[in-house]
Amino acid sequence: MNQTNNMPSNLYDLDMERSILSSILYSEDGFSEVYGLINDGDFYLKAHADIYKAILECVNNDEPIDFAFVKKRLGNKFDEVTFGEIVATNSIIDIKKYADELKEKSVKRALIAVAHKIPTKVNEDQPAKEMVDDISSQIYALVEGGQSGVIKESDQIIHELMLEMKKQKEAADKDLVGLDTGFRYLNEYTKGFKEGELIIIAARPGMGKTAFVLNVIQKSLNLDKGVVFFSLEMPAAHLMMRMISASTSIPLSNILTANMSDDEFTRFGDECKNMMEKKLFVYDNSYVNIHQIRTNLRKLKAKHEEISLCVIDYIGLMMSSSNFSERHLQIAEISRGLKLLARELGIPIVALSQLNRGLEARSNKRPMLSDLRESGAIEQDADVILFVYRNDVYAEQEEKERYERALNEGKDMESYTPKFVPNAKEEKAEVIVGKNRNGALGTVEVVFQKEFTRFVDNSFNPSLVSEFQV
Repeated sequence: MNQTNNMPSNLYDLDMERSILSSILYSEDGFSEVYGLINDGDFYLKAHADIYKAILECVNNDEPIDFAFVKKRLGNKFDEVTFGEIVATNSIIDIKKYADELKEKSVKRALIAVAHKIPTKVNEDQPAKEMVDDISSQIYALVEGGQSGVIKESDQIIHELMLEMKKQKEAADKDLVGLDTGFRYLNEYTKGFKEGELIIIAARPGMGKTAFVLNVIQKSLNLDKGVVFFSLEMPAAHLMMRMISASTSIPLSNILTANMSDDEFTRFGDECKNMMEKKLFVYDNSYVNIHQIRTNLRKLKAKHEEISLCVIDYIGLMMSSSNFSERHLQIAEISRGLKLLARELGIPIVALSQLNRGLEARSNKRPMLSDLRESGAIEQDADVILFVYRNDVYAEQEEKERYERALNEGKDMESYTPKFVPNAKEEKAEVIVGKNRNGALGTVEVVFQKEFTRFVDNSFNPSLVSEFQV
């Protein structure tokens, strides 16, 4: 709502407006806090509204939110005095509370504007019932802020259902409803990762959950889908090395040391050129919160419609933007935010998660839902929960401990017979479907190929092909 004559002073606060704009200009995190809560029409002063609109234009054009770019976007609307007042205003910590109050005042001003229209409406040649419906719809639109759910009648729902079934019937792979995971038997359980789903991939450290999700990403890229990867644990260059190793069958150690044969260098170069054409976006920073993910993903999705998957590695490293001191409440806020974002953007969001150490005290160390770390909210919000499990990891660890005990006890090591000898190249692994909102539970057997840090279906025979593609 723009400036109105004779407006009561309790329905606007210019200091508050300046504080909000100052906080956004000094830190882009401030914008992520208020994005979706307010718009330029909520500012009382027209000059403030113009500045916020210029900020939105900077974001939509992938430009930094700073004084120079905002001034450029303002053009002839730039007001040096107003801008100077904002720059001189101290930024605030809890910007969301200020934004909520700004919205509150904006709605009240809008209600007054609607009330002023009523005498004019009454004098119009229109049935009273229609006038009431018209005014009521305007009031409800203000109160709900355009964010309420849409009520759909059964005929509309059936129409949408028929369109979905037609789309599925025309699909190349009729057994898949969502995004191909790259694993045949996992697809049979999940029918692919579907739009709006939150998928959790959980495991203990060292089980290969990052390797597994990179295989899923590679499949999506091979289908010319766009992928956004928020990598909080591993640098982007290292992720790319692992993906190239998996897709070319060049041992990761050879790539890491740049010690490759001529043939491997050729394949490596070819795959680098191939990957340069893919729509892969990596957020390479160890710090991110739900608001930053929301802001970055919205911007990327708006610019690149082909984005069909978002991956976060991993949820336990995400920071909370709330005032909750208890970590389980912070995780609850994060998981709920990710689920809502998946629905809003219509893409699956895959988040990796650690499991509690307690499972290692059990004789059967296969994960269960109760092993999810820090919050039961993850179990509640997720549509699909997958556990990556490699029994050989524990068997190898137990063998090392047995050997060390025998050594410390002074036993004759020449006659020592190991109970377990690890396979240097590959081992059996399991992907356990622990939750599946729209399907069955079960276990998918796969093979983990250590040299290339990749998982493949257990029917895969490396001796039959010279190059692997997920």
